[in-house]
Amino acid sequence: MQSLDAQEVISSENASDSIVDKKYREDQFYISVTYNLLGKKLDGVSQNGFSSGFHFGFIRDMPINVKRNKAIGLGLGLSTNSYNQTLLIAENSGSFNYSILDDDETSFSKNKFTTYLIEVPLEFRWRTSTPTNYDFWRIYAGIKFGYVVYSSSKFNGEPNDIQLTNIDDFNRIQYGLTLSAGYSNVSFHLYYLLNPIFDSNAKLSTTGQSIEMNAIKIGLIFYIL
Repeated sequence: MQSLDAQEVISSENASDSIVDKKYREDQFYISVTYNLLGKKLDGVSQNGFSSGFHFGFIRDMPINVKRNKAIGLGLGLSTNSYNQTLLIAENSGSFNYSILDDDETSFSKNKFTTYLIEVPLEFRWRTSTPTNYDFWRIYAGIKFGYVVYSSSKFNGEPNDIQLTNIDDFNRIQYGLTLSAGYSNVSFHLYYLLNPIFDSNAKLSTTGQSIEMNAIKIGLIFYIL
């Protein structure tokens, strides 16, 4: 016959097992900070200063196996991205003009454009988590769709400062590949934009060359809950 103490231990263990959430979900809130690079730059266009991105949102984690360490994630988020570079955006008679700044010819302290997006990430998620293990390895890969809700550009220099908003030549819909990999709450994050930042109307004023630059974002992503 078991002693009273032994029965209490067994009862306690059974109670503990019953508390474990067999339907747990992981990593449903995220915050990310990235360094933004420009790909497919025109000759003469260079980046200067720090180009940053800030991203946050919610991803619904939907496990697809019994162990719940594989899942599909579908979410909604917000993002702001700035690019410090030497492509000048100006406006003339209601249309936008694009030219490349030359340090030897133009004196300026800042030239950047910024986009603000609503984003929808879709991910396939693999991890080593369990219902009671909160520190685990993860690899999440997928695609992210974005819609530009606001844009701006700022030039501080000679002969006049230029500030523009809601620039029509940005591609409203943007989409790219994502990869996040890491341990515990912090992961490395990579985003590669598949279509150009600007649409087909954006061309250099001097040559008529299309501006087909895309974005590459490298940084850290922090998962919560």
